[in-house]
Amino acid sequence: MIDSTLLRADPDVVRASLVARGDDPSVVDAALTADQARRDAISAFEKLRAEQNAHGKLVAAAPKEEKATLVAAAQDLSERVKAAEKLASEADEEFTRVAGSIGNIIIDGVPAGAEDNFVTLREVGSIPTFDFEPRDHLELGEMLEAIDTVRGTKVSGSRFYFLSGIGARLEIALMSLALDRALAAGFTPLITPTLVSPAIMQGTGFLGAHSDEIYYLPADDLYLTGTSEVALAGFHADEIIDLAAGPKRYAGWSTCYRREAGSYGKDTRGILRVHQFNKLEMFSYCSPAEAEAEHDRLVAWQEEMMSLLGLSYRVIDVAAGDLGSSAARKFDIEAWIPTQGTFRELTSTSNCTTYQARRLNIRHRPDGGSTETVATLNGTLATTRWLVAILETHQNADGSVTIPEALRPYLGGLAVAEPLS
Repeated sequence: MIDSTLLRADPDVVRASLVARGDDPSVVDAALTADQARRDAISAFEKLRAEQNAHGKLVAAAPKEEKATLVAAAQDLSERVKAAEKLASEADEEFTRVAGSIGNIIIDGVPAGAEDNFVTLREVGSIPTFDFEPRDHLELGEMLEAIDTVRGTKVSGSRFYFLSGIGARLEIALMSLALDRALAAGFTPLITPTLVSPAIMQGTGFLGAHSDEIYYLPADDLYLTGTSEVALAGFHADEIIDLAAGPKRYAGWSTCYRREAGSYGKDTRGILRVHQFNKLEMFSYCSPAEAEAEHDRLVAWQEEMMSLLGLSYRVIDVAAGDLGSSAARKFDIEAWIPTQGTFRELTSTSNCTTYQARRLNIRHRPDGGSTETVATLNGTLATTRWLVAILETHQNADGSVTIPEALRPYLGGLAVAEPLS
């Protein structure tokens, strides 16, 4: 949720952010009205409660002959307090509903517009070239007996798959390399729950416009997470955490689930867009003043992984309309996919400023003083989709794939994966 103080003090900033996102700015006026109603209702409730407390003292000190009249008045006052409390609660819920529909305030410099209005910040590495017709990742995966979408579909339906043999080993190697890099950077590893409560899912901002992407289990009232970001954000919910030593960083290893609603007919071949995958997610809690610098650090760790894997990539500043509600800025890293002749997203890293932490009530005490809402950031360090770029970039004419040197220690020194069929 956005800062209600900012909403009142500078509503034009909120309106400008909504316009940049392509959203209706009129919600700001509705939020201001709801905020005033909430504050008035809370004030009325607190005034009546103070009157009730004062009356209670009169009753306690009154002579016996006056108590009956005062007790009757106290009962009437009690009913009025209960009614005022109910109105205050309803007004607060209404403000939360309206203000909760406002996406995080974008950071200055974020490009306005929709998905195609991103800005390329840099391109790194040479576009791979071949003296043969390159195969796509699925054909390579089938030749290596590494990817089996036919049996995946048989068992679970479309957009499911098996990783087998070298495919399974490559994913484990990739995730293990990422975990080692995260440990070297000071992250605490967590294997996270993949089922979370509605409160945690709502708190991270995932139950907004894209809630149809999420698998829901109504019998249990739990959601399957599409990223361990959700569980990692909820890890410190309703806590005051210690940031005296700097950002608190976690690396969450989990299986992820996405319905891919609205993507019918897109990327149906192979494992680029699937319903289930594994991912190692970086997550950082830091002071708001340090959030932008921390964002740059997350990107640097992602770029280090890209370089270790020998991938050509670009870093883009994602446009406001493609951010999602919780992000104030997002950088994507897109790797070159040879058979598609374009860059495709492998990683995202988002600065969510105080948006998630305010919803989840996560604070710290700067300099040991009063509490302040923390900032949260997240970024992918490895995921199944990366196999697409690795296989296609490092393929050879005979269908074999040269293993990036950084992965070889996790594969018993294997340098080349040879076709089996």
